[in-house]
Amino acid sequence: MKRLLRSLLFLLSFAFIGASMARADVKLPALISDGMVLQQGIDAPLWGWADDGESVTVEFQGQKVSATTKDGKWMVRLKALKAGGPFTLTVSGKNKIELTNVLVGEVWICGGQSNMAWRLNQTDNAEAEIAGAKYPMIRLFTVPRSEVDAPATDVKAGWKECSPETAAAFSAVGYYFGRDLHKARNVPIGLINNAVGGSPAESWTSAGALNADAEYKQFAAEYPQRMERYEQALAKHKEDAEKAKAENKPAPGAPGRPPSKPWMPSGLYNGMLAPLAPYAIKGSIWYQGEANATRAYQYRRLFPAMIGNWRAVWGQGDFPFLFVQLAAFGPNSPKLGESDWAELREAQLMTLSASPKTGMALAIDVGTYDDIHPRNKQPVGSRLALSARAVAYGEKIVHSGPVYQSMKIEGDKVALSFKHTGGGLEARGGELKGFIIAGDDKVWREAKAEIKGDRVVVSGSEVSKPVAVRYAWIKYPTCNLYNKEGLPATPFRTDDWPGVTQSRVTP
Repeated sequence: MKRLLRSLLFLLSFAFIGASMARADVKLPALISDGMVLQQGIDAPLWGWADDGESVTVEFQGQKVSATTKDGKWMVRLKALKAGGPFTLTVSGKNKIELTNVLVGEVWICGGQSNMAWRLNQTDNAEAEIAGAKYPMIRLFTVPRSEVDAPATDVKAGWKECSPETAAAFSAVGYYFGRDLHKARNVPIGLINNAVGGSPAESWTSAGALNADAEYKQFAAEYPQRMERYEQALAKHKEDAEKAKAENKPAPGAPGRPPSKPWMPSGLYNGMLAPLAPYAIKGSIWYQGEANATRAYQYRRLFPAMIGNWRAVWGQGDFPFLFVQLAAFGPNSPKLGESDWAELREAQLMTLSASPKTGMALAIDVGTYDDIHPRNKQPVGSRLALSARAVAYGEKIVHSGPVYQSMKIEGDKVALSFKHTGGGLEARGGELKGFIIAGDDKVWREAKAEIKGDRVVVSGSEVSKPVAVRYAWIKYPTCNLYNKEGLPATPFRTDDWPGVTQSRVTP
């Protein structure tokens, strides 16, 4: 009996020592790992976990910085780094971690919903594009989907070198953006894919930011009721499906699909964005808005609020935030001049003025009428890269298509002026299309439009006294105004009449 007791005590003491040693080990988050890309030119925070009071030292590019662990966490900041690599980085505490194949360059977050998440192997010309995706100086990091009710501290992922095998399953828009940027800037690129299909902007915004506004606070307040209704509908769906199966009848629903689960306000922010901060980045690209289209007026404030929230969390100031305006997608409203998607595009356009250091890439000409996921992602990534080169890096290049600036009524015609005209305006594929015109009656009619110098002159045979013009103001427009650099004009309207989404505020 005594021998058994001694053996048990020995095993318990060994387990205790082992647990103590495990707790003493310095640990790092997934972002800080082999193959990572650190942002050049600014202070780069690095952090992890260790025992309270434990001193942790990081050595990299001739720098040696230390911090003392408090409440289980430590953080150091490397001073501005120079692009290059691969390098080795060491982290030393009671144990030593050596990270290899580390690069220094430009780090970008690739966020949004399904059109950002859409993989390279799902796009046009995928086989050839994947075969050519051999860029060891581009690194890819994909954050797994996680929707939780409180901010997480880490994610389960790792950095991978860009190769045909790794690029195939990565964000197509992110890959094309990173590839073009790598070629233009000739530095390593780190891309963090952080997108979830169908997600609304409020799921990517922190609870603190949502609760600061009474309207957005309502999202969180109503979430328990929406979940309760969802669970009741799901239970009813399962019951009906089982009954139909027992009676050998077709499954109920369309076609037998369960009800959609409501999105948790701040849920994706908590699970997928919060764990990344404050990892140093250059900026973010974003392709989202479809999920908020029915509440487009609200997006005018919600989208800039989300951008401001991200910037506040990172503490890097106004880092560049570049986004894609919604692509064309059908079907169209039967009433001319009415479109929630057009209003969402307008909200995106307004964000350029509402938030500093933002840029917008258009996808209006690469949409598909019957598919919300256009396969032609290469122009989208390339246009985002153009925007980055201008907004983030200050290159003096044409990075945007024509953007409406002002109007002047000249008799029975309206003359429109634009900025970002580049080498001049042009109509692609024949006469200008996509314009409608209205008088005081606010009834929209098809219009004729012509390019005259640096302006577009619009008229309508049924409107003798025009007061307003709209362009591409429809979900799936036929429109062809470009600048000579091949960048399409953004949809716009000259009026501020009430829209179809003005009163919609809740999901």
